[in-house]
Amino acid sequence: MHSIFDSEFQRQMTRRNFFGGLGLKLGGIALAQLGLSRLTTAQAATTGAHPPLPGLPHFQPRAKALIYLHMNGGPSQLDTFDYKPGLTDLFGKDLPPSIQGGQRLSTMTSGQKNFPVAPSKFSFQQHGQCGRWISSLLPHTARIVDDIAVIKTVHTNAINHDPACTFLFSGSEIPGRPSLGSWVSYGLGSGSENLPSFVVFTPKWPDGSNGQAIYSRLWNSGFLPGKYSGVAFRSEADPVLYLPNPSGVDQGDRRALLDTLGDLNRHRLERHHDPDTQNRIDQYEMAFRLQSSVPELTDLSKESKATLDLYGPDVNRPGSFAQSCLQARRLVERGVRTVQLFHRGWDSHSDLPKQLGNQCKDTDQGCAALVQDLKQRGLLGQTLVVWGGEFGRTVYSQGGLKRDNYGRDHHPRNFCMWMAGGGVKGGVSYGETDDYSYNVVEKPVHLNDLNATILHCLGINHERFGFKFQGLDQRLTGVEPCEIIKGILA
Repeated sequence: MHSIFDSEFQRQMTRRNFFGGLGLKLGGIALAQLGLSRLTTAQAATTGAHPPLPGLPHFQPRAKALIYLHMNGGPSQLDTFDYKPGLTDLFGKDLPPSIQGGQRLSTMTSGQKNFPVAPSKFSFQQHGQCGRWISSLLPHTARIVDDIAVIKTVHTNAINHDPACTFLFSGSEIPGRPSLGSWVSYGLGSGSENLPSFVVFTPKWPDGSNGQAIYSRLWNSGFLPGKYSGVAFRSEADPVLYLPNPSGVDQGDRRALLDTLGDLNRHRLERHHDPDTQNRIDQYEMAFRLQSSVPELTDLSKESKATLDLYGPDVNRPGSFAQSCLQARRLVERGVRTVQLFHRGWDSHSDLPKQLGNQCKDTDQGCAALVQDLKQRGLLGQTLVVWGGEFGRTVYSQGGLKRDNYGRDHHPRNFCMWMAGGGVKGGVSYGETDDYSYNVVEKPVHLNDLNATILHCLGINHERFGFKFQGLDQRLTGVEPCEIIKGILA
């Protein structure tokens, strides 16, 4: 070992080398403190599906997989699930200050002098044995109401899209934390050798819709190891970029290259104990296995005509929401732990009847078909399906108001979501809002409560499920008290 006073050592030690070496040493100490130094050569050589954490699940799960149908932009609860017939007589009247309660408004309506009540122009009817009131916009969902639990009192902290979506999927409005799917993947591992444990779809949405931007951090692993990030499947061409081998390279060449690269990376791992090196090994191996598994996954030719008809004509259109729903079923069937679908265009600030009508038409049949398809195959009991947006919409109109044309601003105080499948009781309506669908009056459900319930259905106690980061035990559900939504559990 060189002495720091050795002249040759000093000559060789550049500023970059000094800080590089120091950083590696300090990194090793930090990793030892985090318990990550337990990485071994044997673990590095493992190329199969990663197992669950020791001790997980905490108890017998009802669901083994999660499919999250995210309607990005904020669906209007007043025009879909929260039936308020009394608003018809209040058309155009100003929202009472006692209802508004001085609550925060977005910048898009905070300058309005009046807040005219806009009743839904859509008719509602009762459906199923449970007698659930459902909008005429959702005729296919109406057929599965006995299989879903509608939660009418979800509320959130954020009033704008980006922080609201970030909070929805990571438990914080501040970017950088792991997404829900990454937490599930980290805790429960993968049930597939050849597919990622967490897959994301971003299907197409109707032309002319107000499609909000979405960011890859919504399926990123944050401070968890990188291999728990979601893998985004593209809607056209190759589902995963660079999946095919380059021209002139066959599978044998690729395997030999990866074996050599793996040896180099494992040598580096033994030397520096850098978890990112292990992630790199895992991702290269997963990419190799995807080369054979993805083409089979995306080939729908073996699906029956009855199944394809269930999802509707759009199922054969690449990148459609219906096709993404069918792919979601095929993924959980093959052991994938979490599938997220991000459907954009639900931000109806104006021309809501047309905008929302297009969105519902594009997604209604696919959502219902997914639940029915899972049920017919005996998979619904072990698959949790969640539907919803990042917030709801206001009862008052944004801008001009007509009986057949109006817009609605963001509304975080209450909105509707539904859940079906593993661990959830069908035909349930949970919580109540006031006559204006503006405030919760019974059984509020915070998004942290919702995430705690999702984890519960998957066999995870959210209070015992965390990761040490920046000196804190970080959790998806944060540090404030939250509750399991017991009223919707089977």
